[in-house]
Amino acid sequence: MNFTARNRRKHWDLIYQVLSFIFFFITDTYGQLQYSVLEEMKKGSVIGNVAKDLGLNVDEFANRKFQLISKTKKQYFTVNLEKGDLVVSDRIDRETLCGNKPNCFINLEAVIENPLTFYTITIEVQDVNDNSPIFAEKYFEVEISELTSPGARFPLGNAQDPDIGTNSIQSYTLSGNENFGLGEKTTTDGIKYPEIILEESLDREKQSYYELILTALDGGNPQKSSTAIVRIIVQDVNDNLPMFNQDTYWVRLHEDADIGSLVIQLNATDEDEGSNAEITYSFSHISDNARQLFTIDSTNGAIKVIEHLDYETSDTYEMTVVAKDGGGHVTHSKVSVQVIDVNDNAPEIMMKSYSSSIPEDSPPGTVVALLNVRDLDSGMNSEVICHISDTLAFQLIPSSSTYYKLVTAASMDRERNPSYNVTIQCIDGGSPPLSTNKTIQLNVSDVNDNSPVFEKMNYILYIGENNQPGTSIHNVRAADPDGEENGKISYSILNSNVEDIPVSSYISINSVTGVLYAQRSFDYEQLREFQFQVMAKDSGSPPLSSNVTVRICIVDKNDNAPKILYPSPDTEGSALFEFIPHSSEKGYLVTKVIAVDADSGHNAWLSYHLLQVPDPSLFTIGQYTGEIKIGRDISDSDTLRQKIVVLVKDNGVPSLSCTVSIQLVVAENFQQIVPEIKKQPNISNTSSNVTFYLVVSIAFISIIFIVTVLITVVLKCRKSSVPTSYGSYSRNVYPQFTLGCPSEISDTSLPFPFSYDVCVTLDSKQNEIAYLKPAQNVPTDNLIDTEETTAVNDPSSNDLNPGIIVQV
Repeated sequence: MNFTARNRRKHWDLIYQVLSFIFFFITDTYGQLQYSVLEEMKKGSVIGNVAKDLGLNVDEFANRKFQLISKTKKQYFTVNLEKGDLVVSDRIDRETLCGNKPNCFINLEAVIENPLTFYTITIEVQDVNDNSPIFAEKYFEVEISELTSPGARFPLGNAQDPDIGTNSIQSYTLSGNENFGLGEKTTTDGIKYPEIILEESLDREKQSYYELILTALDGGNPQKSSTAIVRIIVQDVNDNLPMFNQDTYWVRLHEDADIGSLVIQLNATDEDEGSNAEITYSFSHISDNARQLFTIDSTNGAIKVIEHLDYETSDTYEMTVVAKDGGGHVTHSKVSVQVIDVNDNAPEIMMKSYSSSIPEDSPPGTVVALLNVRDLDSGMNSEVICHISDTLAFQLIPSSSTYYKLVTAASMDRERNPSYNVTIQCIDGGSPPLSTNKTIQLNVSDVNDNSPVFEKMNYILYIGENNQPGTSIHNVRAADPDGEENGKISYSILNSNVEDIPVSSYISINSVTGVLYAQRSFDYEQLREFQFQVMAKDSGSPPLSSNVTVRICIVDKNDNAPKILYPSPDTEGSALFEFIPHSSEKGYLVTKVIAVDADSGHNAWLSYHLLQVPDPSLFTIGQYTGEIKIGRDISDSDTLRQKIVVLVKDNGVPSLSCTVSIQLVVAENFQQIVPEIKKQPNISNTSSNVTFYLVVSIAFISIIFIVTVLITVVLKCRKSSVPTSYGSYSRNVYPQFTLGCPSEISDTSLPFPFSYDVCVTLDSKQNEIAYLKPAQNVPTDNLIDTEETTAVNDPSSNDLNPGIIVQV
């Protein structure tokens, strides 16, 4: 009957194990999952489908960054993100994990982001019969006195099986012998110890030595067993066994106990005397890890610590102590050591999700990192509080008891703070508390949020005329505080026209350096100033840009010689004379030389000088007016016909000049000078010479006419602002010249920013009229290509030269 009940029990235990392996259940409360798994399963074995059990789509399983976190140091399970299966990733040994505890669980945590969700996964490890019973000793020696009465019991060492339940030791057997039987003693802890039962009296004189085989059997399927040899030595009387005062000793020991510390002092007593009362102590059964930590003194039974304890490795150690007297009798007692946790582990900070760089336009509340904090200690020693270093840019927000989110607390600006070092400090609740710091370096990535900015609001640049094409004028610069491509600036000139001509025909710009180059040689007399806009654009996406106005002023140079308006050089050698009445006195205004200069400023200041004169005392000329006057009274001995040459030069460096010849006749009318003219020698005595010179003159005049027509056409096409000819003019018609840029900047500039328009007459007897017109002031910075000039000191103070058209 007992055999049948035992088989039924084994049968139901097997069914329960199979069903536990196949079946799992899900508990919806608090997001928990629970599975059952048999130990020693093959790697890759599927435990269950986590995605299905959580109600998730497999496609979004990896997108939401599913993570499986084990609370043990060894990772026994992994999740196939493609299928959502929970699979075995390492060998599972229930005995290593839980020892002889009746229930063995592995707790996991699952983390899913977007939104952040936590799940607790509990996996129960079911025992399989993977361990055979093991005797602590292969030989047991039992000394029995020959006077021992039948029915006496002699305890033997028990076998140990790490398995539990039916897979643990169920029974013992002893090889057949008529003198001995096998019995069992069960302690209050349920541990079975085999005992030799003397069934018949011994006779040492017949047989003094017996050797029996003791077999330990477990209840697994298939059943496993182990054996030990029992040697029985028949002795004389020793009828008292050593005795412990407790079957089990419970000891609490702090894990920081020093090496050599006393765990417990055992003391067994024996009522015998002599050698039969001499007791020795030893471990009959102790795990390998406990053997490395504890030792027992064989003479006094003191158990001491020989290595440092670690609560996190194991919190309980059990060992069986054997007390043996001198007669060979033994007794057993169990010692259970409970390790008390001390705060010897600092908190651990693990990064589960981390972004080392965030854009500077990230809104407040952006998650930077997800932290998992744990402490291997227990109780208050494992309670951790975390905070970050003093910074206003970030916040540390707890998501659960072990998770924190590091988020931005304010807007980022890379131009002010390109990077942050955030220190996270976690402190446990132990005494004294332990802490751990972790520094996270976070870079702020750039976005294109700054437009280029020019150094100046606008540019006014000056360049001398007659420059070489390709000359660099100025370097415009813009700055962009953005980084990399967002701060890389390219320059360009916006399309515009200068007098219907594209500005690109005048100016070009280096797109990288911003250097402006002249595309042509400028002529001040044709173009005084022009302006355009330069655009600076960065390489961001989308690109940002800004514009600046650049104004170019052409600076005049002395490249035009004075031009005589009156008397016209074309009339030289003809029958045109200036008459001087005989009654003229000193200071009489004979005539006036009128000249103009296409240049401006000092380059257009003209001075008049008598280059050739027969009698220097007879005529004088105004240096700044060009008025020719009589220097003394005319006498009868003076020649009636005078020829003088007047030199007109400007004030440029170098100075340019021109000359004109004037015929002066002292007479009241033309008839009075005819005899004087006849006295002149003939230039030609033959009619052939006259004809030759006539033909040459006609040809020369024709060439001059053709050249004049061509020059007029070219100048009209260029829309020149400078008069092309002064050959024809009438009284009260005055040439006028004005400039846009201030000529005081020029290397031949006037001391005041005014334009002077001078009205002149062809009649030397009439007075001249001059008037002033104010000109606009222009800043004088950025002057380039200037030369030193020498100003002409006008001795007439504020009098304006009526014979000069001065341009400013």
